Amino acid sequence: MTYFALCRAAAAAAASGYLFTACAPHTLSSTSPVALNQFAADSVLRRIATAQDERRAAALLPYLNRPEATYRRAAAEALASVQSKEATSPLLTRLREDADATVRRAAAYALGQTADSTAEAGLAQRISTEPDGVVRRYVLEALGRCTSRAGLLTLTRLPPALATDTATLSGQAWGLYRAGLRGLTSEAAVSRLVQLVGRGNPVSSRLAAANALARTRGINLTSYAATLGTVAQQDAHYAVRSAVTAALSKAATAPTVPVLLATLARRDPDYRVRVSALRAMNAQMYAPVKEAAWQALTDSNAQVALSAAEFFLTHATNEPGSMFLGKANRLEQWRVRATLLAAALHQSSPEQAAIRGAVQERYAATPDPYEKGYLLKALGEDPAAFDFVQRATFTPGQPLVVGTYGMEALVAMSRQPTFPAGRYPDLALALRRGVLSRDVAVMGTAAEAIRDPKLNLRKLLPSPDFLIQARDQLTLPRDLEAWQSLQQTIDFLQNQPATTAPVAKAATHPIDWALVSTIPAGQRVAVRTSKGDVVLRLLVEQAPGSVASFVELTRRGFYNGKNFHRVVPNFVAQGGCPRGDGWGSSDYNLRSEFADVRYGEGAVGLASAGKDTESCQWFITHAPTPHLDGRYTIFAQVVQGMDVVSRLDIGDRIDRVELIK
Repeated sequence: MTYFALCRAAAAAAASGYLFTACAPHTLSSTSPVALNQFAADSVLRRIATAQDERRAAALLPYLNRPEATYRRAAAEALASVQSKEATSPLLTRLREDADATVRRAAAYALGQTADSTAEAGLAQRISTEPDGVVRRYVLEALGRCTSRAGLLTLTRLPPALATDTATLSGQAWGLYRAGLRGLTSEAAVSRLVQLVGRGNPVSSRLAAANALARTRGINLTSYAATLGTVAQQDAHYAVRSAVTAALSKAATAPTVPVLLATLARRDPDYRVRVSALRAMNAQMYAPVKEAAWQALTDSNAQVALSAAEFFLTHATNEPGSMFLGKANRLEQWRVRATLLAAALHQSSPEQAAIRGAVQERYAATPDPYEKGYLLKALGEDPAAFDFVQRATFTPGQPLVVGTYGMEALVAMSRQPTFPAGRYPDLALALRRGVLSRDVAVMGTAAEAIRDPKLNLRKLLPSPDFLIQARDQLTLPRDLEAWQSLQQTIDFLQNQPATTAPVAKAATHPIDWALVSTIPAGQRVAVRTSKGDVVLRLLVEQAPGSVASFVELTRRGFYNGKNFHRVVPNFVAQGGCPRGDGWGSSDYNLRSEFADVRYGEGAVGLASAGKDTESCQWFITHAPTPHLDGRYTIFAQVVQGMDVVSRLDIGDRIDRVELIK
């Protein structure tokens, strides 16, 4: 059975459920024969995938009319990555007329990915006529990506005949979620989402509705506080509880919410819910939640402790800085400690100079470049530390990450309301020095600050000549992010429209089909870290170009000795950067591969600076993150070691990455 057949079987068995993790091939035992992937023996599938990689919609359209459902389905899925409106009408035809449900499902997915408003009517009409429940769910979700404000009513009110159909309920929830991400909502839609998050609905509906309530901007959930509070405490699935807990931030004025968030931060058994509770707390509820946040600083999970420190940094006011300094000095986790030191400096207390001195002493004493970076980040809360941070930023021969954090700290302190006006010329000189430093991270960060209208540096740096000089020294596509930042600032100073970024074409790095043909459909990879091993299953049939690149880099030992440079609580752990700070890249770009897989817990995606700019950096999700669906390539899935992923922190080492059986 092929990988796609397995996924189709799973979908049929689930009937309507949202898959929390990407569909994954069956696990191969050490004695099983190696199962080659679908591309190894099928040149037609390779041609379809090549046309997808080259973004040739016209070449894909004829495959939609092939007699073989396999090729029609593959072409529709390929068009989900190409995202050309040229395909809208042919995809609607497949959705209406194809006899194979899996082809119709792929067509609906591709229509949603294309997000063409002209597909709205065709999708809406299909809701009542589609006989397959799974396809209907896809149609409703796609409608959410395409609908207008006027068409939102179709998503909100289901046909009476479908009111109890679980697949339809799931599709409605996901459709309202996708519409909400686009800023399309209404009182009726919010009310319906609150109903869908309730007990008795399928977990897929609850997850989608919870995320919609958490991520849709501008909605007030105060009147639903009691209902949402019950879900946050009682739902059986941690991801639903976590998202609903996050949504409670939009009901913050309800008197029961602060106490509830404090309780969840203390007692929920899942660390991701505790993180959401801390993040949902705000300055208005500071007093009733303060003690719970204080206790969370010593939570056994570092992500929770960090979220508590970030709460104090963001929301504490009129607190004695010495209180935070004393607590920070007793903490063992350096990232939590540095964040609490930032909170101490943020208070502008009489002990400011002493606290600043303590942070600077820690900076001098620690050998860890990531801790040094976070201590510079803490000093970014105190404009009086400008000279110290500037010296640290431009010290020759130091690890790259220190300069990156240092420039970010200089920019952060310049945005503080207490930054002295008399120091703006010094800031301008530091930013100019950063642009000319030849360090892509320092260059990009400095250029971004120069175009910040709040800093108003145009009078001090009126000429873009030095920016043009720096830009022309960059190498594309490797230095794309720095190039983009410099070019945007050049356009800003010259009062010109934004310049289109020069995204590399497929011809510069085509899919290595010879390599792809050697990768088993169930190939596993061991990521051996300083915290333990994480085992991935590569999704070669969904992302052949991305997997081929990852396998080639792995065989070269590219990832050995790298670090996790970005860890965001209850979101992602990211690594693979050759610089160690997130600004590094390979010498080539990959094209985005948006297969019909979802960002559930343990999905492994490629970082990018926009569509078709993927490279060597990758991330692992801590929990379902559906706002990433269809926007970032998923090329692997964690099959073992999620407990390790939950413990990863910035600076943790990737000892080696290796292919295993």
